[in-house]
Amino acid sequence: MLALVSFLVGTSEYIISGILDQIAQTLGVSVAAAGQLITVFSLTYAIGTPILMAVTAQMDRRKLLLYSLGLFIISNLLAFTLPGFGMFIAARIAMALGAGMVVVTALTMAAKIAAPGKQASSIATVTMGFTASLIIGVPIGRVISHQFGWKAVFLGIALVGILSLIVLALTIPRIKGDKPVPLGKQFALLARPEVALGLGITFFWLSGYSLAYTYISPYLLEVSGLNESLLSLALLVFGIASLVGSKAGGYSADKRGVAFTLTGGMALHIISLMLLTMAHSVVSIFAVLILWSFAAWSSGPTQQYNLASLVPESSGVLLSLNQSTMQLSMAVGAGMGGVIIEQASLASVTWFAALGVAIATAGVLLLNRMLSGRQLAT
Repeated sequence: MLALVSFLVGTSEYIISGILDQIAQTLGVSVAAAGQLITVFSLTYAIGTPILMAVTAQMDRRKLLLYSLGLFIISNLLAFTLPGFGMFIAARIAMALGAGMVVVTALTMAAKIAAPGKQASSIATVTMGFTASLIIGVPIGRVISHQFGWKAVFLGIALVGILSLIVLALTIPRIKGDKPVPLGKQFALLARPEVALGLGITFFWLSGYSLAYTYISPYLLEVSGLNESLLSLALLVFGIASLVGSKAGGYSADKRGVAFTLTGGMALHIISLMLLTMAHSVVSIFAVLILWSFAAWSSGPTQQYNLASLVPESSGVLLSLNQSTMQLSMAVGAGMGGVIIEQASLASVTWFAALGVAIATAGVLLLNRMLSGRQLAT
């Protein structure tokens, strides 16, 4: 059920990348400007989530989940009804506030109910909702927007959200809230070198991913040369690979360790981004998309488990900070992508994306060395 919630949130967030060209055309803005819708969403998510989670720390998790989902549903209805680019941005801000609380609450609940030794797999199950949104939500959203207009996508999300709210109210158990953790104490964790480095890994890994993925639809249409009929299929294939990658990452982290899984996944991530620049046949494009999505999403649950295990007694706080960092990195990636497109070219975004992931890979190696050194000293 928590995966179902994350599916709705993921669809609302990632669908922008799937319909970016249509939004730009109907609202009369450039593709780079439309891409900043992701920047606004992610910045609001990053800044608002830790504040709201601190304020609501003692609230029953079930109640918080339902209230947050309610806000999320209302904001999707506003996105459907309000006219103009400015009003759509306002709706996205409200959407981000609801989404942030939904995701962090779902992840913390998953971590609490998981069996010993299964935390990474449990988080991966919730994360699987996001990957399912790539498999189902984004491709179907592209088809719906092509047939009925892109605003119809948000109406559909709201309607499914209402049904989900009813189901969740009947099925999700009550889970007590946590002892309030002041924001000052939350950010004090950043003074710990391993935490700062761990969040840095998240930032560069996901900013690199976001820089390329934000503009995936115009990239595949204009640079790779796919036609409209193949674009929805390409997004579907990308989503299926992300689902497999997410589960494989959680399994590998439990069996082979975090360092091995992150290093291997990020290395494949870099290779796939570079290969995408050379893929122009349909077969090669689809093959690279599969490799890119599998590699990128194998790092998702692994990195979240990595952060949660650095300071186990503050795992909820670290998951919240990691979620904020993820959204901040997506905002930076989308923003940088817009600048690169305007100043350089759409074709160059994958190279800059690969650079971001390479920096994250170096961070993984450094963190592993730091933790190994402390264990030897102990």
